[in-house]
Amino acid sequence: MNAMTESRAAAPAYPWLKNYPPFAPWAMPLPAEPVYSLLENAVARFPDKTCLEFLGRRWSYRETGALVRRAAAGFQKLGVGKGTRVGLLLPNTPYYPIAYFGIALAGGTIVNMNPLYAARELETMVKDSEVDILVTMDLAITYPKAVALLDSTKLKKLVICSFAAALPPVTSLLFKLFKRSQVVPVHPSERVVVWDQLLDNGGAPAPVVIDPKNDVALLQYTGGTTGIPKAAMLTHANLTANARQVASWYGAATPGQEKFLAALPFFHVFAMTVVLLVGLEFGGEIIMMPRFDLKDCLKVIARKRPTVFPAVPTIYTALNNAPDAKNYDLTSLKVCISGGAPLPVEVKRAFEAMTGSVVVEGYGLSESSPVACTNPTQGVNKPGSVGLPMPGTIIEIHALDDDRILGIGEKGEICIRGPQVMKGYWNRPKDTADVLKDGALHTGDVGYIDDEGYVFIVDRIKDMINASGYKIYPRVVEEAIYLHPAVEEVNVIGIPDAYRGEAPKAFIKVRAGMTLTEPEIRDFLKERLSSIERPAQYEFRDVLPKTMIGKLSKKELKAEEAEKTTDSKQS
Repeated sequence: MNAMTESRAAAPAYPWLKNYPPFAPWAMPLPAEPVYSLLENAVARFPDKTCLEFLGRRWSYRETGALVRRAAAGFQKLGVGKGTRVGLLLPNTPYYPIAYFGIALAGGTIVNMNPLYAARELETMVKDSEVDILVTMDLAITYPKAVALLDSTKLKKLVICSFAAALPPVTSLLFKLFKRSQVVPVHPSERVVVWDQLLDNGGAPAPVVIDPKNDVALLQYTGGTTGIPKAAMLTHANLTANARQVASWYGAATPGQEKFLAALPFFHVFAMTVVLLVGLEFGGEIIMMPRFDLKDCLKVIARKRPTVFPAVPTIYTALNNAPDAKNYDLTSLKVCISGGAPLPVEVKRAFEAMTGSVVVEGYGLSESSPVACTNPTQGVNKPGSVGLPMPGTIIEIHALDDDRILGIGEKGEICIRGPQVMKGYWNRPKDTADVLKDGALHTGDVGYIDDEGYVFIVDRIKDMINASGYKIYPRVVEEAIYLHPAVEEVNVIGIPDAYRGEAPKAFIKVRAGMTLTEPEIRDFLKERLSSIERPAQYEFRDVLPKTMIGKLSKKELKAEEAEKTTDSKQS
């Protein structure tokens, strides 16, 4: 027995078991199955229910299943077989789920790509993943970048989808008339295939034997724990397990009756799993928004009556602060899962009060498909906690210096064991070895587990601020600042400090119609943070930088501060 095994054997019994909801046993069976089984099962159970809804047009489960089979046969005709990598450069449209499951059914590996990426970023991703075929749209924002990749990479073919063709007839006509500048003419060729060509077959793909535990269904690019973009290899079993883990948590949900609002993009792993895959596991209707727009989101909730709404905290914040939110009926919402970033307690409470829904915070990474923990949708929902481990999931807290497994309440690195943990990083054995140790995924996040089994995130190891040897966690500082009623958004980073080495700096967006000065926020924090934790500098902004899915981003702020430091040294 090695030291790691001994330390694990000596660890206390899993404290979360005594608090587990009765409708979701921790030891529930999670059979390893192909990811397309989620759709096939739903087609068999709910053939006539609406599966996909896009800007007023609907597809039943039977229709969606038939389109997926035709897509699979079409992909096989283009050369897709076991392990062939096919990129999806798509916004939320019906093409995404149909292509996604068509690729999987054909035996291929899906590669998620962000349509807003610059040409240079896409070229790097296509070369790294060795994509053979890329599926994209006839939109000016995507098509020219995709065509350029045919010359700059080893990409073999493009499959081009028509945005107008996905719309209801009247809307499609209006789009063609008034949005022509957003569409690029497509010229089919040997290397450029249009969507209708792909589907021009009898819908009988050749059977492919899938080994769910070993065959990679998806390459999901992530900054990972080192900040270097790399692709997590998620197997079929990883994805189906995580979808069923999350679905088991919705104790009050009714199969065949729920409506999932997809305001987040499917190319992001959070929406892909918690909206698309979980939605299919429930036989739910998936209401797709091509992108998040505040006014449109309010209208969609009021008119289409979704019941499940996964989102990032900034979206809940935007809805809370919408001046005309009171004019919309948002009470159809039952369960809202927040992920991707810390959920301020005040944001959670305000959204629950406005909608009558339950908002639960969860936690995960691309490397864990992504969900590892979530607060129960029924039962104790601890503010500030990311909840209990998912069924079949073990959370361990490892010491930062020697990798010992720590006890209740002790802070260390959060490590994850479970069926949703990735196979490894694509073509990066060293990076894989650095984060997958003895079967545990080392997340790079600092946290602890309380005596009831609830997991609390303190912060990212890489975001930690070292002030005179004292560890300052930006999340702790941000949570204190969020307590001020005039604060709408805040982001805290470390900046160089001549005396302490590093010190916190807070970037604050003030709520519309309210005011806040630096002396006021300094005075407010005197009783809420220690002197060393209180920011050395404050900067008030009208807008804070966000990632492409709406998470507050520290990257741009750090780059700005680094440039200031460089300029000051040169002057």
